Amino acid sequence: MNIHEYQAKEILKKHGVKIGEGIMAETPEQAVEAAKKLSELTGTKLWVVKAQIHAGGRGKGKIKGTEYRGVMLAKTLDEVKEKASQILGGTLVTIQTGPEGKLVNKVLVAADVYYPGLTQPKELYLSILLDRAKGKNVIIASTEGGMDIEEVAAHTPEKIFKEWVDPLIGLQPFQARKIAFKLGLSGNAFKEMVQFVTKLYHTYDATDAAMIEINPVLKTSDDQILAVDAKVAFDDNGLIRHADIAALRDITEEDPLEVEAGESNLNYVKLDGNVGCMVNGAGLAMATMDVIKFSGGEPANFLDVGGGANAKTVEAGFRIILKDPNVKAIFINIFGGIVRCDRVANGVVEAYKNIGNISIPIIVRLQGTNAEEGAKIINESGLKVKSAVILKDAAKLVNEAIAKV
Repeated sequence: MNIHEYQAKEILKKHGVKIGEGIMAETPEQAVEAAKKLSELTGTKLWVVKAQIHAGGRGKGKIKGTEYRGVMLAKTLDEVKEKASQILGGTLVTIQTGPEGKLVNKVLVAADVYYPGLTQPKELYLSILLDRAKGKNVIIASTEGGMDIEEVAAHTPEKIFKEWVDPLIGLQPFQARKIAFKLGLSGNAFKEMVQFVTKLYHTYDATDAAMIEINPVLKTSDDQILAVDAKVAFDDNGLIRHADIAALRDITEEDPLEVEAGESNLNYVKLDGNVGCMVNGAGLAMATMDVIKFSGGEPANFLDVGGGANAKTVEAGFRIILKDPNVKAIFINIFGGIVRCDRVANGVVEAYKNIGNISIPIIVRLQGTNAEEGAKIINESGLKVKSAVILKDAAKLVNEAIAKV
């Protein structure tokens, strides 16, 4: 599960990680009040208005139809209102959103932390995630933080270093010091970074986070270490232990069909193809998408109905797939291990009748326990559904269905 920057910062602050202060606003008027409050709290006379969407690249992205970017500096309260007005309700297009962009419903008004002092501010980079190959958590750091971190990774990867942490032992003090040293810090900034890394790792571990990315981490002019931006994603399987974090979910940032599928306990991911697929098991779903490709089609979705497929789940899957106007055929591929194929076949027939007339062709491939009985139920139902037992035969039927479109 992804959350917004302002939510991520609240979690980091709760766990003792120093952040750049900010207040979320949903209207231009709220943005002005937020700026006034930040001035009272921090003494700042400059503010940064930041679009809140579940996508990166906001600083370089633009609001459609304007020259306004997703992150804007405001030097007066009037500018805060003006820039919040332009960003809120606009569609922000970034390198991660695609050309369609994302609607901005919230902004974060943040206090400026690039104030003058004895030393120059320096932008750094830190992230923590799981390295599956090594079976360890990994802290990734770089002296070259900021909006161009992707360019650093592509052209000067030697400026990025990694520190692996055994999850059974946890982050050791020498590792935090090693990271601070490699970031070129000294004096109070060094001590601050050691504390920052330690508390950031604790946050990652305590919240069952899948990833924490701080870009930039700022060494301020007075040698403080702050999280200026924050991106946090959580392991969905761990949310049962964190009701407070689960409550932060913003479904307006998610695909409506994926939200609907989740409510029916279906695993659904929308794709750009023309053949809808409904499968039990993630591995079989991936293989099914390959079959669709080899048959001349393109998968329109990933849809795993799980091991307990029945009339209710099949009907929910049908309804979700049919809401995609690009779908020209539906391929149901079920392996009857836990669930019997005749039961699935009855579910398909019942779901078809409940929905009513379905204008696009449906191909059902059943294999496993009672596969032949299941195929017989489909064939004798009188519905516009074709069945197969062998995968090769099902692929042929999919190809024929696409050819007729």
